Amino acid sequence: MITIIDYGSGNLKSIKNGFLKVGADVSISSDVDEMKDAEALVLPGVGAFGNAMAQLKEYQEVIHSHINDKKPFLGVCLGLQVLFEKSQESPGVEGLSVFEGDVLHFPDSMKSQGLKIPHMGWNKLQMENPCPLFEGVGPEYMYFVHSYYVNPSERDIIAATVDYGFDVPAAVCRGNTFATQFHPEKSGEPGLKILQNFVELI
Repeated sequence: MITIIDYGSGNLKSIKNGFLKVGADVSISSDVDEMKDAEALVLPGVGAFGNAMAQLKEYQEVIHSHINDKKPFLGVCLGLQVLFEKSQESPGVEGLSVFEGDVLHFPDSMKSQGLKIPHMGWNKLQMENPCPLFEGVGPEYMYFVHSYYVNPSERDIIAATVDYGFDVPAAVCRGNTFATQFHPEKSGEPGLKILQNFVELI
């Protein structure tokens, strides 16, 4: 059973439908006890870092316990960013600190290069470090919507990047913990393949 964490921030139905398309047994829940029993957890998210962390307060313990038990975990979009220590979006707010590093705003100077902020639309992955989430996927186009990007202290956790003025981390991977800045559920067949790969890790 895959449990999608409902903490009041995220397009839950679309990611649930993505998992249903690949035949997964998936539910949406805000119940901590159900999360404790889940074989895999998914943390989606849209909106601001600070608001998300305020809403995640009651779920932090179960998230850390799940990850420490090496059970499959997937963060998506804002669900990637909150796995880091802090974000420029919400100064003074602590993230989940699953990964070392911070979250930065795209520099305004990018606009002079003709690059829009937020980074929105399709962009092609550049594969960096081996990650089972991307088995059989390769440098496909994925769908992005974000104004902030993660800046990991450990560069070897970066599974994929995209070129948007510079090499922007698009996905991270360590053990059974995965997270993507893009939306796999909105990225066509390659995105569904990523969700299928996650299911097969359970």
